[in-house]
Amino acid sequence: MLTLTRKKGEEIVIGDNIVIAVREISSDSVKISVSAPRDVPVFRRELKIAVQENRKAAAASAEAAGIAALLAQGGKKRSEKRREDEDQCDTK
Repeated sequence: MLTLTRKKGEEIVIGDNIVIAVREISSDSVKISVSAPRDVPVFRRELKIAVQENRKAAAASAEAAGIAALLAQGGKKRSEKRREDEDQCDTK
C-alpha cells in the first residue's frame, strides 16, 4: 500500500486517466474528488461491501426458494403417481 501526504488543492494521478484531488480538510474528515472515465467504477468501500452482501443474500434466498419449489413439485408428482396407481387398482 502506498501512503501519500497531500495538502488542500493537491492531486494524485493514477495511470493516465484517474485523478484524485484533495478539496477540503477538517479535523475529522477529508473531502476528495475523483475524476475517472465512466467505465471505471468508483465506490465507497462500505457501499461496495453492502452491495456484495445483498447480492449474496439474494442468491441464497433464490437458491432456497428454488429448492423449496423443487421439493414441492416432487411432492405433487408423488401424489399424482399415487392417485394413478390407486386408479389402476380400482379398475382391476
